[in-house]
Amino acid sequence: MDIRPIRTEEDYQAALAEIEGLFDAAPGTPEGDHLDVLTTLVEAYEAQHYSIPAPDPIEAIKYYMESRGLSRNDLEPYLGSRARVAEVLNRKRPLSLSMIRRLHTGLGIAADVLVQPYALERSAHVRRGAVTGEERTAVEGR
Repeated sequence: MDIRPIRTEEDYQAALAEIEGLFDAAPGTPEGDHLDVLTTLVEAYEAQHYSIPAPDPIEAIKYYMESRGLSRNDLEPYLGSRARVAEVLNRKRPLSLSMIRRLHTGLGIAADVLVQPYALERSAHVRRGAVTGEERTAVEGR
């Protein structure tokens, strides 16, 4: 078994081709062990070179709703009134810490996704400067 670190894109492509050839290898065999080691090396290379950024919090909520057949009304226990749900989903109001906690606890949406900064639609109350520190942070992306 000739195993080397994956350092370049050429090494990566060669490892992928080798994995494809070993894909049907039985576990516990030398070929299966080779496949396990190569897969681990490829995963490490991909984590370093092809990191996937966390999704936008509002898009994550919308995806969660769509994938589970939830309506905007189903979000009211987590976000507040119907108007508040609309404001959040239309990016007119940022998620508060309590909303994030309720979405995480009640629906299982990953908190690390929900706390990511995201853009809000700049509305009249933002332009006038009548925003809370929390809203300002979300608007400015900090």
